Amino acid sequence: MCRLSKEKITRVTIDADTLRSEIRDKSVKVLDIRKEDDYKQGHVPDAINFPLSTLLADDSPEKILQYAQSFGIDDETPVVVYDDTFGALASRVAWTLQYIGHEEVSLLDITYTEWKKLGLETSLESTPLSKKTHSLKLQPQILATADYLMPAKEKGAVLVDNRERLNFLENHIPGAINIPYRMLASPQNILRPKDELKRLMQNRNLSSDSEIITYCGSVGTLSGLGYYALKSIGIPNVKLYVRSFKEWKSLERPIEKQKDANYWDLSAE
Repeated sequence: MCRLSKEKITRVTIDADTLRSEIRDKSVKVLDIRKEDDYKQGHVPDAINFPLSTLLADDSPEKILQYAQSFGIDDETPVVVYDDTFGALASRVAWTLQYIGHEEVSLLDITYTEWKKLGLETSLESTPLSKKTHSLKLQPQILATADYLMPAKEKGAVLVDNRERLNFLENHIPGAINIPYRMLASPQNILRPKDELKRLMQNRNLSSDSEIITYCGSVGTLSGLGYYALKSIGIPNVKLYVRSFKEWKSLERPIEKQKDANYWDLSAE
């Protein structure tokens, strides 16, 4: 089984200036994860529209491979993904590309709204597509399934619930800790600076040596952002439970309620 090497995952996020330079050099493919109507009203130049709903309609590896090839993405093409929803939708798409074996995929570190606020150039033109060939090299080491969770937890894996605090308190997977997705972002960027994220994780007693599995409510968007937050600070063994709590409940697996849980001091973070 071919696996992603640590050396090949060069960047989790990319800043706007670097992306603009790469767009000018025609050295990157940019995916816009917003709805088609929003895309038509303006987008990052040369961006290709790939609404999350399109991916979720069929996110089988074979279908994602078809999309990647139709967008002109081969194995070596750097890809940058963005949205207008604090990076969560983009994270889900980036993770899916990584799962089929695409190594050079990054998140734009700002939303499209922030891009416009900065006065950066936009386009109304649809980007022409040219097909390329991409191999399929599944990366099972970044995927967690319902059957995997509890055995992994018994061996020391940490489950991280990225939903809102109230949702977590009402019910969650037994033994999970809560890091709400809103705590991962800064006012300008989809992720806080690395030193702040490291301190946040240290406050949760998360070790860089731990296996960490993120999940959220249904389709792995909020937890996708949690996944990349962990990867951005160099934690190597992170998995996404992509079907998340919705599947867990539908399978009638054990659920824990924690209505009287102690609240942490957010002012310290």
